[in-house]
Amino acid sequence: MGTTVSSVSTAFGSRVSIEQVEEGSDLAPRFDASGLLTVVTTDAESGDVMMVGVMNAEALARTIATHEAHYWSRSRQCLWRKGATSGLVQHVLEMRIDDDQDAIWLRVHTAGTGANCHVGYRSCFYRRVDLTSEEGIPSSSAALLFCETHKIFDPLAVYGDAPNPTKL
Repeated sequence: MGTTVSSVSTAFGSRVSIEQVEEGSDLAPRFDASGLLTVVTTDAESGDVMMVGVMNAEALARTIATHEAHYWSRSRQCLWRKGATSGLVQHVLEMRIDDDQDAIWLRVHTAGTGANCHVGYRSCFYRRVDLTSEEGIPSSSAALLFCETHKIFDPLAVYGDAPNPTKL
């Protein structure tokens, strides 16, 4: 959409009252102490959760201006446009904000193969925690079970030698 860095405003409305924040029409987000908002991103068609990330004010402003998802990478400490390297751009069809304006919900269509995870799966939530045990008693050492059986793309072919954003 051709929006440049200099034309994106990161100024949002002031938070003046609970009524204005909860019932008004002003976008007045409440960023945490680190300047971030939690973002839940779902597939617009299926409703499946694709990823959870964070946005700072600039990422939020760029997402609004371009209709493409931008996030703040805590591991890389930089702004990133989802799909800038992989081509798996998240096109924002709808953006919602919660009642006290400290969390965002994006409904997206992901370009290309539709994968959203840097590991190669469709969703970053490609495993589930096994909540069962043989005796029916909860276990403190739960196993992870794969919900997605195959990767949609090869991360090495897409990202090459780029550093992995996962930190130990």
